[in-house]
Amino acid sequence: MAQSSVVDFDAIKKNLADLPKPIQILDENSKVVDKEAFDSFSDDDLVEFMKKMVWERALHEQTMNFSRQGRMGFYAPTEGEEASEMGTVLAMKKQDYLLPAYRDVPQLIQHGATVTEAYLWSRGHVVGNKYEARAMMPQIIIGAAYDEAAGVAMGLKKNGEEAIAFTYTGDGGTSQGDSYEGMNFAGAFQVPALFIVQNNGFAISTPRNKQTAAPSLAQKAVAAGIPSVQVDGMDILACYKVAKAARDYIIAGNGPVMIETLTYRYGAHSSAGDDPSRYRTEEDTKPWHEKDPLIRLRKVLEDKGLWSDEQEDSLVDEYKATFKDAIKEADAVPVDKVSDMLKRTFEIPTPEMRKEIEKFEAKESN
Repeated sequence: MAQSSVVDFDAIKKNLADLPKPIQILDENSKVVDKEAFDSFSDDDLVEFMKKMVWERALHEQTMNFSRQGRMGFYAPTEGEEASEMGTVLAMKKQDYLLPAYRDVPQLIQHGATVTEAYLWSRGHVVGNKYEARAMMPQIIIGAAYDEAAGVAMGLKKNGEEAIAFTYTGDGGTSQGDSYEGMNFAGAFQVPALFIVQNNGFAISTPRNKQTAAPSLAQKAVAAGIPSVQVDGMDILACYKVAKAARDYIIAGNGPVMIETLTYRYGAHSSAGDDPSRYRTEEDTKPWHEKDPLIRLRKVLEDKGLWSDEQEDSLVDEYKATFKDAIKEADAVPVDKVSDMLKRTFEIPTPEMRKEIEKFEAKESN
């Protein structure tokens, strides 16, 4: 059928795919591609970024060991996403409010929760939700943290606080209605919210190209009137700079922002047992390993004489020792009783619930 003379839909569709290059400071070969941005970091800054990524990689490795030992509940691997997660969370302030999803436990710990509390959360223990961090517990419902962030940001705005609500989801989360609703609310009321999409290419086993025809996930914020940007999610320096710029923009009263980080999780979606080899090939994964965020920054530091294998190995041993102490602390916390859980459900238990409480208390006293 001939193209309409009134509107050229082909041209509109083509323009959607005309995307700027994702923001980078270090490319995949550790070459500085934005010298001005790179020079704004001190040597101490660069070393600290490296330490945080080594910490998260060690946390992943040790937690996976605990999971294989049957000492964890639900766990979502994060290996490969260290730059995306550490780069963004380190740009936030302690007064900011974190609305994490289940893969965002490392950010939750960096924002103020303890590793012991994170392990207890994984086991479903109530103590795992009683951290001092300004954050809610990790959200299991896909995309729902976006709704929570919009609501919390509205509260921050009404209270006149100099703080933002920041939240994460994966690429699959942007296919959920919750994410649209949260962004639409945030855009309509111009609340101080930062929406971060960690685009790791798969929603469990569903590849991104089967989830959506959108050329970028960042574009999905446009319909809500929210400015958005893509960043190289394997470049911690770029992730930090973009997240900091977004926070500054939001704090200045300009409304919400969305950041899409292009990253990759090397392992399975969760410790529950999906097999990534059934939906990803070695050819799919190899290029991402070559972009590994730790390798990328490590080379820069080594060239500056700021890093060594011995230093990294020592840090890994130190970090893993603290994680082993944390799991022992979690093991020592008394088991959460069913009767206690029921008592917490309502301020005043219903008559039916009182009967259930009595029943379980009788069982638990045996």
